[in-house]
Amino acid sequence: MADIALAPEKAKPKLREATSWDQLKHNKNWLGIWFMLPAMAFLVLFLAYPLGLGIWLSFTDTKIGRVGQFIAFENYEWLWDDGIFWLSIFNTLLYTFLASAIKFAIGLYLALLLNENMPFKAMLRAMVLVPFIVPTVLSALAFWWIFDSQFSIISWSLRHLGLISQNINFLGDTTWARVCVIFANIWRGVPFVAITLLAGLQTVSPSLYEAATLDGATRWQNFRYITYPLLTPIIAVVMTFSVLFTFTDFQLIWAMTRGGPVNATHLMATLSYQRAIIAGQLGEGAAISSAMIPFLLAAIMVSWFGLQRRKWQQGESND
Repeated sequence: MADIALAPEKAKPKLREATSWDQLKHNKNWLGIWFMLPAMAFLVLFLAYPLGLGIWLSFTDTKIGRVGQFIAFENYEWLWDDGIFWLSIFNTLLYTFLASAIKFAIGLYLALLLNENMPFKAMLRAMVLVPFIVPTVLSALAFWWIFDSQFSIISWSLRHLGLISQNINFLGDTTWARVCVIFANIWRGVPFVAITLLAGLQTVSPSLYEAATLDGATRWQNFRYITYPLLTPIIAVVMTFSVLFTFTDFQLIWAMTRGGPVNATHLMATLSYQRAIIAGQLGEGAAISSAMIPFLLAAIMVSWFGLQRRKWQQGESND
């Protein structure tokens, strides 16, 4: 029988090793990366790039309409000897500390109050949000009229009660101006603190209070040993945001006082705007803005490291 020539077998295609790009396209573990890409692009475009550009401009003598040259630390050296810059730092720290502390105290009290069973509780919660919903500029204009030297409703009322003989120059006196802008910031910021802490209070189990009451605990002891420890992580987060928002406040101050009188209400944000946009010194204004970064990082780090410590997070002593 004639030999039958066997046809050679077809070579099997060699399997290609999966690359990182293939894993990115097909591996479900990489799915989160795809969802994060739009947010990452947004952060890079509108946060990282402007921040990097601002830091770079702070090392140049750029002005509006003119490309600047690299001058290293000259802007910062100039600011070091600038009394108005140091006054703005003092104003910013004072403004942030007082406003944030009072907002926390009032917000915590309102949160505890709105957490109780009371009539019209839903309507009261909605009313608390009104100052936070109103646009900042409208709030600032309203307070500008309230504290106006000629048409102030406060001065008018006090004069008709016979308590004063002439109108109070609220926004023309350095001390009164600081008090007024702090008051306006507190009025606007309390709802954010109150509603956020109220949401945290909703997560505390009522059975904890019932057990403590059966053991003879007072209302203060319930707050000290149950409410406050469980609310501490939320307090840390909400106060971090409150400090950041207050420290970088611009609209309220600029609409009410423009930083006056005699720079008494100039914050670092308003001074940066005045030097960079109005005066045209972009490099100097960028240096003032960049000088805010260490303060903001310090506020974030305090909250971050605090939340990492288990005892502190539980409201216990570290002793």
